[in-house]
Amino acid sequence: MRLKKGLMLSAIALAGVLTLSACTDSAAKPTAAPVEKAPTFAAGTTMAKLSEAGSITIGTKFDQPLFGLRGPDGQPVGFDVEMGTLIASKLGIPADKIKWTETVSANREPFIQNGQVDLVVATYTINDTRKQVVDFAGPYYEAGQDLLVLAGNPDKIKSPEDLAGKSVCTVSGSTSEKNITAYTDKVLATDTYSNCLGPLRSGEVVAVTTDNVILAGLADQNAGEFEVVDKPFTKEPYGIGLKKGDTEFRTFINDTLEESFKDGTWAKAWEKTAGTVLETPTPPAVNRY
Repeated sequence: MRLKKGLMLSAIALAGVLTLSACTDSAAKPTAAPVEKAPTFAAGTTMAKLSEAGSITIGTKFDQPLFGLRGPDGQPVGFDVEMGTLIASKLGIPADKIKWTETVSANREPFIQNGQVDLVVATYTINDTRKQVVDFAGPYYEAGQDLLVLAGNPDKIKSPEDLAGKSVCTVSGSTSEKNITAYTDKVLATDTYSNCLGPLRSGEVVAVTTDNVILAGLADQNAGEFEVVDKPFTKEPYGIGLKKGDTEFRTFINDTLEESFKDGTWAKAWEKTAGTVLETPTPPAVNRY
């Protein structure tokens, strides 16, 4: 993970993120592509239904700095929010007609299956288990699982192998929870990653584990307290979750993502959000499975 500010993210970066989450004027709102005027879609498709309704419900996380963080006005901001807004804009739906629903790792599939959301854009790793019940467009970003430790790394945690016999915190139902059990059976599972910071501060656990970009956001939001080990040990392709079998909608989203990769919209969305802390990466190749 290439950090603009190094492993111990600076107070300057913290100020940038806090400014982003605290602003309530138009500058803090998603700035994806302009809303398409009167787009046309084949009758009966999800695109046609959403476009005609003029609104969409998107699930995202509300506690993930840089990707999905709820601001004082109740609206989330971050890279995932930008991606959701981009898709809505191509359906002719403006940002103020998006209903954002908080989704945590454990409820993303049920929310999609039950129709509580039309999409989930929530640091959502594509994997074979999840693809059995939902479909994915993308990936739109590839992260890697890493470790967050106290500043100065007092327990000398350099890799997941150093966690043997030690306690680590992650989120219940996440890919990270499954992966880390290969290294330790002492796993404290909670509902959100922010709830892992207290146990790390108190020494109840020696590390928090999830994707490196999520950890970077947590370190940035709590400048001087934590650092990222920066030794990712997995590949985590982030996808956009949608209802199983909706091939037309998945193709539409993939087309939208690829267009944003080419025309610079994706890079602008990154630089406004996660790019305040992290270097701009190369977009991944969309999977047309």
